[in-house]
Amino acid sequence: MVMAAALRQFTVEELEALPYDGNRYELLHGLLLVTPHPGLPHQVVASRLMLKLGLALVDEPTVQLYAPGTVQIRPSIHLEPDLLIGSLPGALRWDAMTDHWLAVEVSGAGSRVYDRDYKRDGYLGIGVKEVWLVDLKLQRVLVSKPGGEKDLPHDTLVTWRSPGGREIEIDVQGLFRGLTPEP
Repeated sequence: MVMAAALRQFTVEELEALPYDGNRYELLHGLLLVTPHPGLPHQVVASRLMLKLGLALVDEPTVQLYAPGTVQIRPSIHLEPDLLIGSLPGALRWDAMTDHWLAVEVSGAGSRVYDRDYKRDGYLGIGVKEVWLVDLKLQRVLVSKPGGEKDLPHDTLVTWRSPGGREIEIDVQGLFRGLTPEP
């Protein structure tokens, strides 16, 4: 008979006490997720997307863009999307934010499995209204919404509607311009 071992469950407090070693540590229902520090292509794409979304949202003062952001629900959830669009919490703490409208993960070789197989569903399950996986290998944006299809591919244009009703269009290929796809 094969017995499954119980995985150790971590808390946000334990996560915050870990020493910095260059890796990204996150929690999803107590499960510790560890990914390497982002590489240059990841940072280029995240920066381009941050600039485009940030400029489009400048006239919506109640909408904030965080790069990176944190979705934190104590005691056992602490996720750090590369970009997060949400409200400005009154208490100015991550765990005080209740409106999470868009979480973006730039998925490279070191994070693709966690982003797709764990974090996407984790975000949707805790109330994030839309999740984008920006895939460095496929050079496309995969869009998921609660109750809808997951990973709908966008190769040329992806559109997000802000809480204020503004449609923000992103040229997907422009995000990857000059970058070689990951192997």
